Amino acid sequence: MIDETFGGENAVNSDYIVFVDESGDHSLTSIDAEYPLFVLCFCIVKKTDYADTLVPSIKRLKFDTFGHDCVVLHEIDIRRKRGPFSKLSKEPREAFLNALTAIIDDLPLTVIAVVIEKQRLRARYAHPFNPYHIGIQYGLERVRAFLRLQGQHEALTHVVCEARGAKEDADLELAFRRVCDGDNRSGAPYNFDIVICDKRSNSEGLQLADLMARPIGLSVLRPGQANRAFEVLERKFFAGAFGVVNGNGLKIFP
Repeated sequence: MIDETFGGENAVNSDYIVFVDESGDHSLTSIDAEYPLFVLCFCIVKKTDYADTLVPSIKRLKFDTFGHDCVVLHEIDIRRKRGPFSKLSKEPREAFLNALTAIIDDLPLTVIAVVIEKQRLRARYAHPFNPYHIGIQYGLERVRAFLRLQGQHEALTHVVCEARGAKEDADLELAFRRVCDGDNRSGAPYNFDIVICDKRSNSEGLQLADLMARPIGLSVLRPGQANRAFEVLERKFFAGAFGVVNGNGLKIFP
């Protein structure tokens, strides 16, 4: 039973799980001049590492900081000191951020990010595609490339995306299915299944993807600005078969 869940020679499911979250919005009609990007971040982790290391580490940090594990690590709440993060004074907040950075640094995970520069997209194409759909296609193509290198591309891999609303979720699932049915650069079917999950489920994987997306976007928008989180994340990017991050772990479009 364990082999069927976590992989093995005769496993149905992949050894890996993928978590997806975003930074910015996908609107091309009103573009925020301060953050004119849409970032889709894919966090790939082995299920054994997720269950044995990632989840316990995050839960322990929550217990140590808040006394319980019901807090959702939402990047915008941490940054704006909202909700439970408003109660942290300077030293506990710094200790929390340092511990969180150290956890991510130590975790065996792989990051793939698609960064859409919305102003350039709108300027270049008369009828540009939805940035979210662009991000899903480019991201899934690179996730499959990673899984192929691990010999896992024929097993079923679950891709967990954050719920955004009934209409948006239906549009996302349609775009996802199109890519998996062969609307991708190889024309091959992808053995992926989408799981749309509410943030309130308190999924540690979704929370990590959420924490990663904005620092990656800021590294593209303001490359000279200090970015402690990105300094850790850039060591996690998928580098393809030949050790090249650009175009593999980090895809900037157009």
